[in-house]
Amino acid sequence: MLERGQRRLTPNLAQRAAKVYNLAPTAVPRSPRELPARLNATTLARDLAGFGYPGFAYLRPRHWTPKNPGEVLLGALAHSDLEPRLVEALPWVVLRYSTLDWNWVVREAKVRDLQNRLGFVVGLARQLAMRVGDEGKARSLVRLEAHLDRSRLAREDTLCRASLPEPERRWLIEQRPEAAKHWNLLTDWTADALRYAA
Repeated sequence: MLERGQRRLTPNLAQRAAKVYNLAPTAVPRSPRELPARLNATTLARDLAGFGYPGFAYLRPRHWTPKNPGEVLLGALAHSDLEPRLVEALPWVVLRYSTLDWNWVVREAKVRDLQNRLGFVVGLARQLAMRVGDEGKARSLVRLEAHLDRSRLAREDTLCRASLPEPERRWLIEQRPEAAKHWNLLTDWTADALRYAA
């Protein structure tokens, strides 16, 4: 019935099919519902483990419902205060799932004023791709970064750390890396600090 177009492919059925046929998470359709305003850190850690992120291998669930990595990435970027171990995983997600529907991800990021955070994370992923010698992914991420750069916001932000103490904010304004300065983010993350590449 599905093949003949006589039955609609619901998101729940699509997730079950992706699980049964062991499809890549990028094959999971996006949820028709609005993205959650606040992502639970425990859920995010489990989703990252489900994607195969090495930093959370110990959390790898036996029964995990696949999710679209683009939704998980946006949910994490929208978080106001995210643990560093979770922030560290975001460039890995971008690099691992570089074939995401980036038009949709960028559009949704712009709607939520997340393009600076996304641009910075994409830049870190590009550096990881270069570190492991994956020139194809590095080139596609350069194009994505340039696309995001055209809509870069002038407003200063943090990389999911709204609770930064004032002394640390002042220090980061002076000491942050050039990429963070370019994306108007108060963060000291660099590709050298990231432990995992896809």
